[in-house]
Amino acid sequence: MGELPGLRLSLVTRWSALVATLLGLGIAITLVLNQFLPERPLLVAAICMACVVPIAIITMRAQIAPILSLFRALEGTVASYKDGDFSFSLHWPQNDEVADLVAAHNALGNVLREQRLALVQRELLLDTMVQNTPVAMLLVGDSASNSAIVYANLAARQLLNEGRKLEGHHLPEIMQHAAPALVDALARGGDGLFTAGDSDDEEVYHLARRSFSLNGRKHELLLLRQLTQELRRQEVQTWKKVIRVISHELNNSLAPLTSLAHSGAELVRRGQTERLPQILGTIEERTRHLESFILGYARFAKLPAPRLEAVAWDDFAARLAAEVAFKVVGALPIEPAWFDAAQMEQALLNLLKNAHESGSAPGKIELHVKAALGMLRIEVMDRGQGMNDAVLTNALVPFYSTKRSGTGLGLALAREIAEAHGGRITLGNRDGGGLTVTLIIPAPTL
Repeated sequence: MGELPGLRLSLVTRWSALVATLLGLGIAITLVLNQFLPERPLLVAAICMACVVPIAIITMRAQIAPILSLFRALEGTVASYKDGDFSFSLHWPQNDEVADLVAAHNALGNVLREQRLALVQRELLLDTMVQNTPVAMLLVGDSASNSAIVYANLAARQLLNEGRKLEGHHLPEIMQHAAPALVDALARGGDGLFTAGDSDDEEVYHLARRSFSLNGRKHELLLLRQLTQELRRQEVQTWKKVIRVISHELNNSLAPLTSLAHSGAELVRRGQTERLPQILGTIEERTRHLESFILGYARFAKLPAPRLEAVAWDDFAARLAAEVAFKVVGALPIEPAWFDAAQMEQALLNLLKNAHESGSAPGKIELHVKAALGMLRIEVMDRGQGMNDAVLTNALVPFYSTKRSGTGLGLALAREIAEAHGGRITLGNRDGGGLTVTLIIPAPTL
């Protein structure tokens, strides 16, 4: 029953040949016995069966034994796969369908082994990155009964436990020795900034929290990022920009004032006083401009907490219309609003003046007020040039301006006022040209 190299014999062919061989052997034995035991068919049959059956059983066992051994090996490799060991492979000497099964099984093992190796490499890379990131990371159970720390990187150990291991400890136990500011930040819930340390050694941190399910259980990931150096760099850059803007504005105002004062003094010395009113008027105009510029910075830097009060929309819109022209779209709400009237008036005046400076026709500047979904939406719309993506991204940043004489405080102050009222401000280009600035605050409550 051997086979030539490269010759493929299927299982059906091999078993058919075996059966044919056994039948041929039985027929041969029957023919021989008939010569010695004529007219004794039952005895011949019995003797034939006694000879052929043991041979058939031995032959079949010899054929089935390798397959049974292969099945046991398959069972062992599958158990190894379950345990994460993909180093085993199988061998089958015959060139038949079982060889195809063994080859497919070995190929599967190779694929799983390569995937496991790639996964281990990725896990090693991820662990290296997580362990060396300056962001402190804590993974804890997300329940009062299960607040055990599951994972903590090196930054978390250094920040919370003097470099010692945190896994296995409970978060309340660790928080007993943490900074009070961090304890308060955790108690408040959600993301946010907090400051820890003394005034001379003050550190600013950002706390981020994310909840998710891991292995069917709720967990919470805490991320603590130190922002002190970054904020100081940003603070220095902001101060530099403020100084440049103020210096530029002061030079633009003081240089003409110096020249005009010198000219006035020279005219007085010569007795030519007819041009003095014009010179003094110009000096007054430049002084008022400078005063307005300084007051804009002062309002932004010293914005007080809003004093909420009931404000009737008709009277409020009339005060705005007395300062700048616009058109009310739709009906104003009947219910009074609930905000700081002076601050909101300042914010909307800034938005309406920006609309006039956008190149829009005055008759196309519109104000729309609507209460919906528990929020109050105040929209200022124009038909000016709109904003490109870069300007839209930076328009709300303090001191950012695309105007030659702009301070970059109008939209920033409006944003500050909206956020002080618990709201926000958004900008978006309109279909057909122009810009919509939307100021959103909580709906009126009395």
